[in-house]
Order: sequence, then structure tokens, then C-alpha cells
Amino acid sequence: MAGYKPKVISLTKRPGQTFGFYLRVEHGEEGHLIRCLEMGGPAELAGIKDGDRILRVNGTFVDDLSHSQVVDMVRNSGASVTFHILDEASYKQEKANGVNLSDPQSSPVANGVAKQAQKLKLCYLVKSSSGFGFSIRSVKGEQGLFMTEVIPGGMADRAGVKVNDHLLEVNGENVEDYTHDQVVDKIKMAGSNIMFLLADEETDRYYQNKRMKIGAWLATAKYLPHKPRIINMTKGPDGYGFLLREEPKQTGHFIKDIDRGSPAERACLKDMDRLVAVDGKEVESWSHEQVVDRIRQSGNNCCLMVVDKETDQMYKQGKVSPMVFWEEMQDSTSPPSYTEAIKIPAPVRPSTPVQERKEELKPKLCKMERTSAGYGFHLNGIQGVCGQYIKEVVRGGAADRAGLEDEDIVVEVNGVNVEQSSHEEAVAIIRSSGSSLEMLVAKRSVYDQLKAKGVAITRLLLGETSYAQVHTAETPEERHHEEAKPETPTELSRERVSSVSSSSSHESFDERL
Repeated sequence: MAGYKPKVISLTKRPGQTFGFYLRVEHGEEGHLIRCLEMGGPAELAGIKDGDRILRVNGTFVDDLSHSQVVDMVRNSGASVTFHILDEASYKQEKANGVNLSDPQSSPVANGVAKQAQKLKLCYLVKSSSGFGFSIRSVKGEQGLFMTEVIPGGMADRAGVKVNDHLLEVNGENVEDYTHDQVVDKIKMAGSNIMFLLADEETDRYYQNKRMKIGAWLATAKYLPHKPRIINMTKGPDGYGFLLREEPKQTGHFIKDIDRGSPAERACLKDMDRLVAVDGKEVESWSHEQVVDRIRQSGNNCCLMVVDKETDQMYKQGKVSPMVFWEEMQDSTSPPSYTEAIKIPAPVRPSTPVQERKEELKPKLCKMERTSAGYGFHLNGIQGVCGQYIKEVVRGGAADRAGLEDEDIVVEVNGVNVEQSSHEEAVAIIRSSGSSLEMLVAKRSVYDQLKAKGVAITRLLLGETSYAQVHTAETPEERHHEEAKPETPTELSRERVSSVSSSSSHESFDERL
């Protein structure tokens, strides 16, 4: 039977814009559905239709992932995202025929050749209150340890662990010759999170027959919750608009001091992103000068792969290079050139030595007046969990003009400390503020450093050079994604995204993207 043929569609949005559709799960329907396409939006203009199913996001198969996981993947893609889309009729027909949509044999061909390679898998588990949700077993007369009692919906199951998976590595250390007790002890010592290298039954047989050395370099990264980001940039008149630095007591090359409105900011580079690769070349072992020269040699266009702190720590815990993600993207069924598939404007101002640029450890006091479009930012947090941060600051909006930036950590709202407040409590304070709002915030890097020093973050730290701006309301255009969409009785409830708050609760069933 011929394999199904999904469409590969890359979407790019401008700051403050959405991709122009709702992602839905619906009762009685399988898959992640495209609904409520915005006329003239990026999705409609790219040829996406109502009822289409998303199979892959940036090369990662998502049909077996939860709605909230897929939403997070799209949001974390930044200004551009690449989808594998299957139309509604084809999706239902393939499902009815029992076709495994993740099967490489059924995937589109690249350059006329279907790619089929047995892959080990990297799985990153974070312990919940009920544990990791699996057991390990050994079989008499057989070498190795295997996964068993994987709890459906548990942390291991959600991380991609399956019953009978062969456990090969724990946090980057090969355990094939370990005893059962040695592996159990190693897992216990790992603490609240752990990285496994696993082989399912078919893959295990494949490599045993090949008698070849195996390791994480042969693994798929599609199950990992945190992904490196591919950043494509076009140089502006003043360069790419960021500094490349080496940080004290840290290994690697880090992004710093991103200019507002620069190509780097538009491409969604973030402060303290670690640079992994330039134009597909890993640069971790390169000197600072070599990396800068490589970026300059790229001319007016440059492609960077970066990891944020959380993603970096995850890969380091597994002792695996993020380049496995890059290589998998190149070998996937994405467009022939992944660097061409994401059309984000944006690359690097020559670096300044670390000692010449030192971050000022001060919070910011941002004052703003509500406009007809709201304050122009999202407050992100997880429902029921303390800690809030700023996302999706609308360029030119009240929050932007008051100095709020993406990833700023919220310390106080109208003089009330909200560091230990839940998301709902912080949102309630903002909504009750009337037509004006005052927020004490700190860049994430500043917040982390002050907390590490044991310094309480208050207005006393502002001194005489505080960042405080007050602006009166103007008439910026309304953000189109706040318009209400008609509901029908058969649709699941939709979590609306307001100009004030956007919750990352996993209970939502519908998200504007």
C-alpha cells in the first residue's frame, strides 16, 4: 500500500500576530484538528484547511502526544513553525486502515528515497508525587534490564517509555552490564529527573544483529520535552543586534544584550541562550574568535542553533550533544533544507569581552496605562503553581513602552509581592488594577543571580536609576487574536487568551495559535 503523503507547511508570524488558527481536540474525533482559520492569516494563506490534522511539529511526530504538549511545542517554536499536515479525509482513511502514521515507511519520501532507520530513543523523566511510573525487570538467562509496569498516563509513559524497552544508558552512562540492584541505586541517586537511552524490541534486535556499537548519537530526540531552537536571521544595517560572550565558570558561547527591534530579537533569540551550532557546524569546542569569524563568513544570512538553560541542562544530564536534534531535522521528512523552511528575518554584532560588559543586578519598575487593546502582554504561569513571567509583549503596546520584556520575572504587582502567589491570584490582582498597572519585574538572569546571592528583590534595589516609565493611553490597533469566535454546542470549551493573562494549564482543550 502506498504511503500517505502529508503536506509540509512552514508558517511565520510577525510580533503580536498569531499563526491564524485554533488547535482543537474534539469529542468523537481523532487527532489534533485545525479549526477557525482566520481569513487572510498565515495558516489560511499557506493552504491549511479546516479539519486538517497536524501530524508533526518541527519534524516531531505529535499524533500520540497530548493537546497541551502540542500547544507548548508550537508556542516554543517562536516566530516560525513547520507542520506536517494531513487532510481530514486522508487522515480518517489511514486510521481506518490501521496505518501507523509515525512509521517511517509511511512517511513522505525525500529526493525519491524513503528514509527508514532504526532509532534508539532518549527519554527524559521528571518525577511526580507518585514517582516515575515504571519498574525494571531482568530476565533469567538474558543480559540486560527491561522496562515493565509502565503506568498509562504516568511520567514514564508520557516521556515515551514503553513496556519491554531495553535500558541502555542512565544519565549518559552505559548500564548494559550492571546488575538489577546497581541500576536501581543509580536511578535513586539521580534525584527528581533522569535521562534514559532505550531501545524498543524491534530496534534492539536490529542493533544486536548488526553487532555494532551503540550510543545516544543513534537516538531520536523526538520524545524529549525541551527542544533546541533553529534561528534564521538576516543582517540589518547595524548587524544582527546581539553580543556573543563567554561566561565565567560556564562552558560555551552565550547570547547577551539583544538590541530591541534587532534581527536577533525578531528571530526570538533570548538572553543567555547557549550557541550550539552555526550553519550546521557544532561550535562548542571552538574559541570565541573562531565562532565570531564563522558568523561573519555567513554573510548577510546566518542560521544558528541555540538552547536555553533548561534545554541545555537536560542534554548535559544525558551527556548527549543537542546536535542529535539538528541531524534528525536534516534527515527528517521536513523540506529539503530546514534552514530554508523557516523564513525569520534576522544574525551578529562583534562580541565584547566578558569583563567589559557586566549585567546590572537591578529590577525594573514598569508603570503603564491600559489602552483599548489592553496592556499588551501575557502573564504566563502554571495554574496552581507559584511564579509568573512575562510573554508575548506586543511591540508598541503599553507594556512594551513601559519596559516590560519577554521572560521578565514578575516580583510585585501594584506593590504586592506575587513570587509565592498562584497564577490565578496574580491575574486577579492585575484585573482588579483598573486602568493603570505598576509591576516590579526582573530579567530572568538578574532574578536568578539575586536569588542565588540571597538578596530580597524589592524597590529598595532600584536606587536613583530605576527603570520607571509612565505612558498615557494611545490608540494602537486591536490585537486580532482577541476577537471572539462563535461557539457551537458540540465544541469543547475554549480557553480565551486575553491581553493580560495566558495560562499554561494543561487542562485547556483549545488554544489560539
